[in-house]
Amino acid sequence: MIKVLIIDDEPLARSIVKEYLQDYAQIEVLEECRDGFEGVKAVMQHQPDLIFLDIQMPKINGFEMLELIEQPPSVIFTTAFDEYAIRAFEAHAADYLLKPYSKERFDKALQKWLAQQANSTGTAFSSALLETAAQTPLQHSRIVVKSNGKIKIIPVHDIQYFEAADDYVKIHTASGTHLKNKTMQYFEQLLDARQFVRTHRSYIVNIQQVTRLDPYEKENYIAVLHTGLKVPVSKAGYLKLKQVLGL
Repeated sequence: MIKVLIIDDEPLARSIVKEYLQDYAQIEVLEECRDGFEGVKAVMQHQPDLIFLDIQMPKINGFEMLELIEQPPSVIFTTAFDEYAIRAFEAHAADYLLKPYSKERFDKALQKWLAQQANSTGTAFSSALLETAAQTPLQHSRIVVKSNGKIKIIPVHDIQYFEAADDYVKIHTASGTHLKNKTMQYFEQLLDARQFVRTHRSYIVNIQQVTRLDPYEKENYIAVLHTGLKVPVSKAGYLKLKQVLGL
């Protein structure tokens, strides 16, 4: 049997997917989830082969939900989302159903996925899609992390600075530090360049947190934050800070 989850905050949308799936005897719907929190738990519990996923949901959206799963399953999006997401889907060949969609369109998407499975080509979720989706306005105002089994939403204005940590990035806030399995380049592209500056190859700083810049060894500097913490500033980083701060 093919294990499937339906993740959508609209009961009618979930019922339509479930109804359309009745024609496929080889598919078992393990659970219906009303939001991304339930979705994360269900994916971890059931390890499904395929999920039907909405994007615009309360609490956390579909993109954010997928970021919290280390190895996301195959995904068919069922969404009324905007042009930014459509571009992301099309650029990375992830199938999507734009609401409202017909039974014919639904069957086409599912048959495509089933054919890929039969040919062993697979359609495991591509991280490249999330990278592209990150450029949408929806993703710019907050960062979602998972810590000790709990999901936390961090508004970007609460972030003091980012620090590279091997395959992860440490996100420093007044309430503590959180890890995200992303790169510094990812956050540099994601964040508003007028608010966050990459001062060093291993640091990105919220300029609202900077109180002063102190000279440090040759042409390097130290950025002193409101909290008293000190963050390295390279020569290139100093030039970026000067430009953003208008110095």
